[in-house]
Parts: sequence; C-alpha cells; structure tokens
Amino acid sequence: MKFHITTFGCQMNVHDSQWLARALEARGWEQADESGAQVYIVNTCSVRDKPEQKVYSELGRFAARAAKDSTVFAAVGGCVAQQVGEGFFKRFPYVRLVFGTDGIATAPDALERIAEGAEDRIALLDFDEIYPERDMATGTCSDLHKNRQAFVNIMQGCDNFCTYCIVPFTRGRQKSRHPDQVLAECRGLVRAGVREITLLGQNVNSFGQDKGGVGVTFAELLRMVAEIPGLDRLRFTTSHPKDIAPEVIEAFGKLSNLCPSLHLPMQAGSDAVLKRMGRKYDRRRYLSIVDGLRQARPDISLTTDLIVGFPGETEEDFEQTLEMVERVGFESSFSFKYSDRPGVAALKFSPKVEPEVATKRLDRLQKLQNDITRKCLKNLVGRPAEVLVEGKSRRQDGLGIFWRGRDASWRVVNFRYDCDDDIVGSMVPVTITEAKNHSLIGERTGEPW
Repeated sequence: MKFHITTFGCQMNVHDSQWLARALEARGWEQADESGAQVYIVNTCSVRDKPEQKVYSELGRFAARAAKDSTVFAAVGGCVAQQVGEGFFKRFPYVRLVFGTDGIATAPDALERIAEGAEDRIALLDFDEIYPERDMATGTCSDLHKNRQAFVNIMQGCDNFCTYCIVPFTRGRQKSRHPDQVLAECRGLVRAGVREITLLGQNVNSFGQDKGGVGVTFAELLRMVAEIPGLDRLRFTTSHPKDIAPEVIEAFGKLSNLCPSLHLPMQAGSDAVLKRMGRKYDRRRYLSIVDGLRQARPDISLTTDLIVGFPGETEEDFEQTLEMVERVGFESSFSFKYSDRPGVAALKFSPKVEPEVATKRLDRLQKLQNDITRKCLKNLVGRPAEVLVEGKSRRQDGLGIFWRGRDASWRVVNFRYDCDDDIVGSMVPVTITEAKNHSLIGERTGEPW
C-alpha cells in the first residue's frame, strides 16, 4: 500500500507522523506523494481554530479522488480527531479511520485491517491511564535520520488546564513514560547515528509527577540522556514556567551537550491576564527564571509563545506584555490572536477583545519582536558557531554551493561549501559574517566532522 501523511501543528505531531511512517514502512507500506497514495493520513492540530479549518480543507480536496476510486481512503489522527471523533465518518464518508492522540500506537494495525478489508471503519479514541508505548521501529524510514536529528516523546497529555488551552481535552491527562523506555529509545537512536535528540512533552518539567512516575525527575532524566556516549546535542520542549526546577536551570551550566536554547512560553506580560489564563506564575517569577538561566548559561537563547487579545485584556495589559518582551529580549516568539476553543474555561470569559483591536496589537507585538530579533542576530556577527547541516540552502548565487543548518541555539545558518560530498548530518565550524532578518550567514572555518 502507498500512503501519504500531512501534518499540522506542533513538534509532537511531527514526531508522531514520523513514527507512523516508520511503522508503516516496517510493514511493507510505501510512502508516496498525495496524488499517488492509496491511503491519505492527516495528523491534526486543534490548539487554534485556523489549523483545524485547514484539516477540513485538506479532506475536501481528497474527495474527488475518493469519488473516482473506492479503494482509496483517508485517516484522521491527532487533536482534531480526538475532538470531533466519529463525526468525521458522517462528514467525510471516505474517512475510514479516526485515531486520537493515544490511539496512534495501534493505528498501523488498524490501517492494515482496513486495507485488507477485515474492517470497514475504526475509531481509536480512548485515553489510556498510562503512557501507551509504541514499537520503536527505528531506522526503517528511508530519510528520517539523514540529518541525524530525532524527537523522543517522554510524556503525553497535560494536567495544567490553562483556561485558553484545549490540550488536556485532546491529549488527555499527563502520562509519563518509564525512564528506562526513554533511555532505551535514545540509546538506539544514537547507535543508529543520531547526533541531536529533542525530548518532547506538553510540560516536560513535570515529568514523573503522575501515575507513570517512578521517582525520576526531569532534571535526572536530562542528566541520564546527556551521558549517552556519542550524543552531541540535547534539547527539550515544552517547558511550563511554573514547574521548572532549579536543577533544570542549573543543568544548562553543567551538561556540556545540553544546547543553550530554551522555549519558555510566557503567553502574556500582565499579572492580571496571567491570572485569568490560569498560568500560576507572575512577572516576578518569570523574570527570576530568566535571570537564573542567564546566570547558568550567559549565552542562552530564549524564545517564547505569546497570546494577544485574551478576554479582558486592556491596553495597559498589552503594554505590559510589550515591556516584558523587550525586557527579556526574546530572540524570537510565536505570537497569535486569542481564539475560543471548545470546552475551555475562557470560552465563557468576557469582555471579548474586538478582532480589529487584537489584530493591531498583534502587529505591534510582531514589529517589536522583529526589531529585537534583528538586534540579537546582528550581535552574533564575528562569532564562531558549529552548524549541524540539514541540507542545501535555498540561498544559491551560482558561484558555489550554499548549505543550511542549525547552530547549538537552533538558529538557521547558511554557509558556502563547494563539495561534491553529501554533508547532511555533519557538523561544520563557521564564523558568522552576516545577519539577516531571521537567519545568519557564515563562512566555513574548518572541515566537516
């Protein structure tokens, strides 16, 4: 069978799709482009309304093919699948499988049963009480680890119930993996040639603080993964500020392969808004974390998430967010207008911020962020960096070959290297020579390794 996967949303969804592709290839299935696939799989995100609407658009485009060929079918997974459930069967008759965020572990078997005609439609929507382990299936996907980077889930779900967030309803309550399983997967990936691992979870800082916990904290897990021989870089996401432990902050100064970058969602800079969001920290607490991180690792790059137009947000609240963004000096941020999501507490909050007001605030915030980003990148000119190569750059001038990769702080770096060899997955030493709006240009100073 030929299959195609389209992925929306976060890094956890990307990782889920990569695992699903490996699992299907291990069963003899073949990846194909959308037009040649017999099974079209959409892995969905519902954290905001826009990506949810894209899912319906994607499935609508598939309708013409399904009408002409009854042997092709679609499957929907992820957060929108968990939210809408069997409603997809009624709206799109060619959708034959719906699997939620815990159901992905058994999705490959379900897809095989449907393809073989053993079952017509299957819904995998139940939440598990403990983390649903999956077959490792490492190394079977043809291009998965070519760039020698990998994601590893350490947990699933969230117990925080921030008032705007749908994640606890679509991914369930927090479930930590057993640390032995995490370490086994990480060791297998490093043996397969992976040089950089990113540990994933909705709130990695609370790892182990649930039924799946066995007394190992996130700081201890970080240390154990960092000690794996051959692992050059270690990252993690996402961190909730209310749960970050002093030991995790200190790890940035103690673990040499823990990358100097952290995504630390602030969401708002007003204590009043943070309280309505149910974030359980205030400006002072957030700034104390930032100070601790910079004391532990002065070169750390901080990024964040921000929501504008949250119900009840005043102009003064918004100005406080701008002030915090400037004070922290985030190197980049993901910023969005608030949108109501089904089932969350903020759905009933008032007054709602007028859409045109929220749009203007978002524009102001993003302009400020762009200015800060440019200054941060400009300050790197003249400094050395090691770039893990991800592929050839879109920046080509006909005078040589430009390559693209990431430095230890996850910045995009383009550099020239005229070489017939494929250096994807190699580390290349460079000196930063130029700063663009959202990326860097470097000059190679040594041989790939």
